[in-house]
Amino acid sequence: MMLSGCSTIMNMPTTMVDDSASAASPANLSSLTAVLAKNPNDPQAYNMRGSVLGQAGRYQDALADFDKAIQLDPNYAQAYANRGLAFRQTGKLDQALADYDRALQIDPAYAVAFVGRGMVHRDKGELLQALQDFNKAVQIRPDNAQAYYNRGLLYQSQRQYQFAIDDFSTSIGLSQQQAEPFVARGLTYMAVGDLKAAAGDLDDAVQLEPENAQAWASRGLAYERMNDKEKAAGSYARAMGIRPGYQSAMDGFRRVGGEAGKTYTTFN
Repeated sequence: MMLSGCSTIMNMPTTMVDDSASAASPANLSSLTAVLAKNPNDPQAYNMRGSVLGQAGRYQDALADFDKAIQLDPNYAQAYANRGLAFRQTGKLDQALADYDRALQIDPAYAVAFVGRGMVHRDKGELLQALQDFNKAVQIRPDNAQAYYNRGLLYQSQRQYQFAIDDFSTSIGLSQQQAEPFVARGLTYMAVGDLKAAAGDLDDAVQLEPENAQAWASRGLAYERMNDKEKAAGSYARAMGIRPGYQSAMDGFRRVGGEAGKTYTTFN
């Protein structure tokens, strides 16, 4: 039985890196568009609107806004980093890398850009460069939860499990309301055979984010390995309900003898 998900990268919710970016909503988009109608040469407004568009998954529109922001201010490090993220999210890794390089050329102490560039290096299989970037981000911003989380994923992928657990723990301490570090640490605890700790982390993950299908599927695996078929089946069922066709959850549900339509107790 595979440790489903242990080598699968789960990204912490990654927003565009403008700290002032608002949630992606039509109202925010409309207000920023109104600002640009009055101030068409405002690079910050283009960057902020691009951030909102990116959060909404409208990457081509976001890229156009970041292009405009950079055209208006060629030394706008945040716009380069935001465009780099949009390029990464659309699979254009070389262009993403170039933008992060430029952001760091402008601002060599820009921790968020080191995290972003590290993620691109990891996506490209350039693990040493990724580790160097995550280390630099941690050095600059010891309070950056994403830096620890992403470095932990790198350690996890290389089976350096204690280093991974330590980084996930630090990330959790810095950002306690995100499920992903709990999932990652839980899967790592499973990899070292500490099923009780794994189940505890995955309990926390699904309570933090009840609609996180991977958290439920990972929790199902933990309880399956603990031979608690009731909680395992219930967890797999929740994962399938959130993400129909989720193969690893369907396989787990079948392994523990799950019955379609049955109600399971997921917590005592």
